[in-house]
Amino acid sequence: MTTQPGQQVIVDYDVPARMRDGTTLRANIYRPAAEGQWPVLLTRLPYGKDLPLGNAILDPVQAARRGYVVIVQDTRGRFTSDGDWVPMANEARDGFDTIEWAARLPYSNGQVGMYGASYFGFTQWSAAIEQPPALKAMIPLFTWSDPFNGVVFRGGALELGTMAHWQLQMGMDVLMRRYRNDPQALGQAIALWAKEMDALGKEGYWSLPLKEFRPLKAQEIAPQFFLALEFPMQRAAAEYMNISGKHERVTVPAFNGGGWYDIFLQDTLEHFTAMRQRGATPQARQSKLLIGPWAHTSQGSLVGEQTFGFASTIAFINLQQDFMTYQLRWFDYWLKGIENGIAQEAPIKIFVMGANVWRDEQEWPLARAVETRYYLHSQGHANTLHGDGTLSTEPPGDESADQYTYDPANPVITRGGAVLMAPEYPAGPFDQRPVESRGDVLVYTSAPLQEDLEVTGPIRVHLWAASSAPDTDFVARLVDVHPDGYAQNLTDGIIRARYRHAPRGGEPMLIEPGKAYEYVIDLWATSNLFKAGHRIRLDITSSNFPRWDRNPNTGQPLGASAEMVPAQQTILHNREHPSYIVLPIVPH
Repeated sequence: MTTQPGQQVIVDYDVPARMRDGTTLRANIYRPAAEGQWPVLLTRLPYGKDLPLGNAILDPVQAARRGYVVIVQDTRGRFTSDGDWVPMANEARDGFDTIEWAARLPYSNGQVGMYGASYFGFTQWSAAIEQPPALKAMIPLFTWSDPFNGVVFRGGALELGTMAHWQLQMGMDVLMRRYRNDPQALGQAIALWAKEMDALGKEGYWSLPLKEFRPLKAQEIAPQFFLALEFPMQRAAAEYMNISGKHERVTVPAFNGGGWYDIFLQDTLEHFTAMRQRGATPQARQSKLLIGPWAHTSQGSLVGEQTFGFASTIAFINLQQDFMTYQLRWFDYWLKGIENGIAQEAPIKIFVMGANVWRDEQEWPLARAVETRYYLHSQGHANTLHGDGTLSTEPPGDESADQYTYDPANPVITRGGAVLMAPEYPAGPFDQRPVESRGDVLVYTSAPLQEDLEVTGPIRVHLWAASSAPDTDFVARLVDVHPDGYAQNLTDGIIRARYRHAPRGGEPMLIEPGKAYEYVIDLWATSNLFKAGHRIRLDITSSNFPRWDRNPNTGQPLGASAEMVPAQQTILHNREHPSYIVLPIVPH
């Protein structure tokens, strides 16, 4: 049964749903006022069903007017729902129970779809791997698969910027629930919380040692998973956060969405490729992918300092349709059986930056992309300290190494990128010249391009390096240098030396000071047209703080001490130790 736009909508607030352990979760339900039964669209979020994020991804009123029951539920232990708040731990069971409850509602026809972004993209995957019979399709956006690849850790380094900021944000409701019967204590707690939020960007991130991280310790609101990892990381402690390797249990198709500057870009790509290859059913293997030039909380035409054009916005994709229309077309097909052409459309739609155009593709990575090595060179200078390295497809010969000093007490400060941090550190593309002017950032730049060159696909750096320390970090960043010198960051990555063999978890292995090792740094992926006259640049350094925690170079367990020691870093690029970046070049 369907309704037409303009039909009346009924909203039921705080509708209870009882979970298998007796805990009650509450939701707002939007439904057509007419008699009948309709498919259900469900989202489960910890950010407040009655707050703006509850209605930000899909307008529940408009969806109800088009013949859906829309359920927006507070997750366990958040806002109006009962139970204890333990991030990620209960979403699989609660998701399954909520889906089956929704399917049995008197105005439901038993067909359920899920939608939402970030944490409430994760609630979809958590439920889907439990195979609830009523779930038929989902739209997870800007969300993760592996917590060791961009949520809690990346390349062995702690995602300090995201983790500290998110945990403090989540603390407001924790405090309100704790002091709900003591207004005076609540007022004092909120004032202290706000003070810590305001100080995070300029002071809080700098707190040492990390085990006594001041903003979290002061509030006593740190979500348990942050501390449960008990530095260094232990994969078993975060298994309930992990979707990677479980896609073969998912039976329903997923419309995946993300951005080139999103903190979960790589896992969005992994969700798509895993579902296309290993989804449990033919329907699951019809999953789709949409990647714009977006950051986690920015999907307009302006992202960071760059304007990508009105057609890039999520509000009017390719000047064809807004994303809500995309979502409803997906659900119309899978939940209502409406043949609207979406199944025949290309499985992938990506935005190519630089050219600033959308393009349909059939697979990821692109089969026609040619992996091309661009090697690091130092222009024959011994001990190059800054700025005159080159990048070319010519392999190196006998060249001197480049050196710099990494001092964790004076780290390279985060400037843009795929971040979600305190407001002092916005996401997206920003001019990297202030960063590149530092003596502890090595810069390798190609000659001006004679013709346009498109790079679309996974990016990785093979770096030969030695350090005076038993443990240290190496950071690599791909940059598009415009003719006027503007240095636009595209993507970056980090590797912690002790985790060089197991960047997504595993036993740490300290390095031998002075010994050269080959480090493979995963820069995830991008799609960018380097226009004629532009130059390709690779930055090499040892910190990107406070996005990632500072490596103190001591070899001690993560977070155990405030001691920091400068490290002398040596970057090799010669015949025996060729350092290079692999770029997937798309022929035209």
